[in-house]
Amino acid sequence: QVQLVESGGGLVQPGGSLRLSCAASGSIFSINAMGWYRQAPGKARELVAAVTRGGRTNYRDSVKGRFTISRDNAKNTVYLQMNSLKPEDTAVYYCNADVRSGIYDGVNDYWGQGTQVTVSS
Repeated sequence: QVQLVESGGGLVQPGGSLRLSCAASGSIFSINAMGWYRQAPGKARELVAAVTRGGRTNYRDSVKGRFTISRDNAKNTVYLQMNSLKPEDTAVYYCNADVRSGIYDGVNDYWGQGTQVTVSS
């Protein structure tokens, strides 16, 4: 089994910054893509940013230039640095990882429990 534990959410004023972290633990042989999704009340969950094991990144248009995703493969951890936050960034943010638990195993998709980010004055 694999667990993803997120941290770093909270309340911040517009224009402020937050850094989210997500550490994967458990039965891990390798991790392919890792990413951050978010879900605002009444809306569908959406991809915010993702990073491959080799460091290739992609972002949704609304966060480009403000958010930066990175990962530490040695620590099985992914980060999301969020700058210039806006009220519309308010949501529960979820970590996601594609994990292979053994050399002959397939890749399974895992989710964290979510962390609340609220941007408000």
